[in-house]
Amino acid sequence: MIKYHGMEFQSCEKVYEPAEDTFMLADNLIIKKTDKILEIGTGTGIIAIIASKICDDVTAIDINKYAVECAQKNAEINHAHIDIKLGDLYDTVDGEKFDLILFNIPYLPTHENEMVNDELEAAWDGGKDGRAVINRFIKQLTNHLNPNGRVQLVQSSLSNVEETIGILMEMGFEVTVTASERFFFEEVVVLTGVLTELS
Repeated sequence: MIKYHGMEFQSCEKVYEPAEDTFMLADNLIIKKTDKILEIGTGTGIIAIIASKICDDVTAIDINKYAVECAQKNAEINHAHIDIKLGDLYDTVDGEKFDLILFNIPYLPTHENEMVNDELEAAWDGGKDGRAVINRFIKQLTNHLNPNGRVQLVQSSLSNVEETIGILMEMGFEVTVTASERFFFEEVVVLTGVLTELS
């Protein structure tokens, strides 16, 4: 069992186990009681469950069916009310808008000869330059945010944090680095963006 601030979570086979990047996001969440929240890539469900203790409207999505099952188990353990869905990015929330979107993005640059083709791969595989999922996520981001909506995401220096900040700013976000920590060969950051204008 994984323990965090008095809560307990099961880790599950074929599901990304919460690591330093998960807890960096958990420790730096900026949530309002009235928020409608979407978490993409929920994994074991830890972030969504923490969010649900602050506000009542939380949706969590994962592309890995084992992660969806795991998150549902952990939601039951922690008496959390979350709408947990199987899907790729925004495809199960078409037409919906949120006040806050959370994503610990798969950001590791991965070459074809490193692929293992299992469910866990989706949790870390960022494509050749580490930006495959980041770019897809950002492209549709403003379509799913309410006015003055926010995004909090985790990214590594291996996949060009500056490029992400630049794109978000061009889209009308004010962006801050909410947390930063160096792990071995990379720096991992939590970026917080507030949508101040629609481009």
